[in-house]
Amino acid sequence: MKAILNRLFNHEILSQEESRSLLLNITRGQYNEAQIAALLAVYKMRPISVDELIGFREALLESRIRIDLSEFSPIDIVGTGGDGKNTFNISTCASFVVAGAGYKVAKHGNYGATSVSGASNVIEQHGVKFTNEESRLRRSIEECNIAYLHAPLFNPAMKTVAPIRKALQVSTIFNLLGPLVNPVLPPNQLLGVADLAQMRLYAQTFQALGMEFAVVTSLDGYDEISLTTEFKVVMKHYERIYRPEEIGITPVSPQELVGGETPQQAARIFDNVLENRSTEAQKECVLYNAAFAIQVLEPGKAIEECVAIARESLESGKALETLKKFITLNN
Repeated sequence: MKAILNRLFNHEILSQEESRSLLLNITRGQYNEAQIAALLAVYKMRPISVDELIGFREALLESRIRIDLSEFSPIDIVGTGGDGKNTFNISTCASFVVAGAGYKVAKHGNYGATSVSGASNVIEQHGVKFTNEESRLRRSIEECNIAYLHAPLFNPAMKTVAPIRKALQVSTIFNLLGPLVNPVLPPNQLLGVADLAQMRLYAQTFQALGMEFAVVTSLDGYDEISLTTEFKVVMKHYERIYRPEEIGITPVSPQELVGGETPQQAARIFDNVLENRSTEAQKECVLYNAAFAIQVLEPGKAIEECVAIARESLESGKALETLKKFITLNN
């Protein structure tokens, strides 16, 4: 570790294999906490490279609980978190809208770190019991098009660094890795990020991994399509900035997207959306995030058609029926 730290302090970039070996050694307990903290500090001071990120990802995936849902070719819909906006569970709502439209979703998530309610909080509010049993996850995605993977059940290596991350109280490279270590290894992903630098990093990483993807960000710092201002979308074959007005949406106020002060309040908003009883701002925000996820799976469809598919899923009650069946299967 001493040699690696000296290289990093001299602004060298590690290879993919060096990064993989380094993180494997960390998860095996071969370095002390001070050395690990120093390593994490390096990546707060300079950007991580694509090769480094992929190498770290490979190390975490090597020790994962392996789940094979490859025949479903599912999509994951997730935000990086950490944008400080405390929005309601937009990605999770969008996941049920996409599943309600008939597409397969393998949603990877965790408890909220910087917001009141993460995906696991809102799912748990409905009495769902988390599992890492492949047979139960397979039944869920077969019968209601969506399986939920609670991250701590699948990535035991993360426990090694959990105390250090907690003591540091700042975001680290492990925050960047979270969206990349879905144990199902879905070939499709919609990822929301909070800034353009992260957008470039993840787009290049998904390209290198050969995935179908959309990386989205709102230019006022939301890690999703918030419709509060212009938003940018980068996909495999195009990138574009959209203005809400040009797609027929009046920009929404940030206050309209707040997720409440408790997980219970966040769950009520989540339910209101899927019951088609939410505010227009909440509904449209979910529909546009779902629509770009659908476009990842259906790249030949214009975004207007994808929005229409998402809208039909929500307004017909299919998304709500998907949620109800998901709860029944996973209680």
